[in-house]
Amino acid sequence: MELSRKHRDLLVAVAFFTSGLLVHLLDLDLVMGDRGRQYPTGVGLAVLGVACAGQVFRRSAPVPALVVVTAAAAVDLALGLSMPVAMVCVDVLFAAALHGPRRLHQFLVGVVAVLTVGITAVVAALGDWRLSFYAGLQVFSLLVVPVWWATNVRQHREGAEQMARIVELDRRAAVGAERTRMARDLHDVVAGHLSAIAIQSEAVLSLRDGDPGTSRAVLKAVRENSVRALEEMRMMIDVLRADDPVDEPVAVRLVDVGRLVESARAGGLDVAFRGTDVTGLPAAVDVAAYRVVQEALTNAVKHAPGAWASVALERQVRRLVVVVRNGWRGTSGDGTGTGLPSMAERAHAVGGRCAAGREGEEWVVRAELPL
Repeated sequence: MELSRKHRDLLVAVAFFTSGLLVHLLDLDLVMGDRGRQYPTGVGLAVLGVACAGQVFRRSAPVPALVVVTAAAAVDLALGLSMPVAMVCVDVLFAAALHGPRRLHQFLVGVVAVLTVGITAVVAALGDWRLSFYAGLQVFSLLVVPVWWATNVRQHREGAEQMARIVELDRRAAVGAERTRMARDLHDVVAGHLSAIAIQSEAVLSLRDGDPGTSRAVLKAVRENSVRALEEMRMMIDVLRADDPVDEPVAVRLVDVGRLVESARAGGLDVAFRGTDVTGLPAAVDVAAYRVVQEALTNAVKHAPGAWASVALERQVRRLVVVVRNGWRGTSGDGTGTGLPSMAERAHAVGGRCAAGREGEEWVVRAELPL
């Protein structure tokens, strides 16, 4: 079972005290000072015990732990610095710089830098410069190294946390974009095909002494729209069920735009079509252009029933221009649906643009898609 942070710190303190006790018993503890003026072992162990007691709180309460260990180290330094207390001081200094608040870390960096330079300068002024070099090297090992090491670890940890946050934001953005794309595709299928089915069915029901040929043509269009909607929905569901990432299936092509024109005519719209060679178009541009025509004709059938409309496709050197016009009856584009934003999103997704609005007595949808 994994130990808690408190228990781990307690074990670390016990391990340091046990090692220090062994060092004292072997008479290897003194780092600085005169061996002849060595303090009793009991005093050394008491100072070490106080330092290890502060070490227990090195991560849970780094500031109090640092105060206790610093006080113990000051007493130990006055008696003649011992190796066990110095090692406890290094460990607590490292833990405080690593796990403590940002202000504490900045404070320790400043204090350690000032102490290192100050002690080296004082020893150089009072004694031999060679002695100052040795003193500076000792201070560097005991103070600078743990803080420097903790700073590097802290920077790597913060960088990893920041990278994890960026990855999570990217994941959320990708999920949001995928949801937006799925909502747009569902709208294109539902609003395009099912709206046409509803309008065409209403047209059949409104025929009192209907022409059998007209009724048959409308019902044929209803069936084609139903089958097409089911095919597109099935392809979308297959993509969602796939275990491995797959490319978005191309269920529609601009070469099939004639079906949209016939469906609109079956819905009571007088549609004129002027096309161009649309073979070899990039898949994304092909689908986007098809969806723009589909949405524009659906809006025309819905908001201007019985009016005229025209679809024009023009393939230029660097772009494909799609223009859909219909007679204005005061309602085109006044709805609160997502048709117009969906067309704009489709065009923008492939680096193009789409605009819709009234021009005189016409409602015009114009899309320019790069090739």
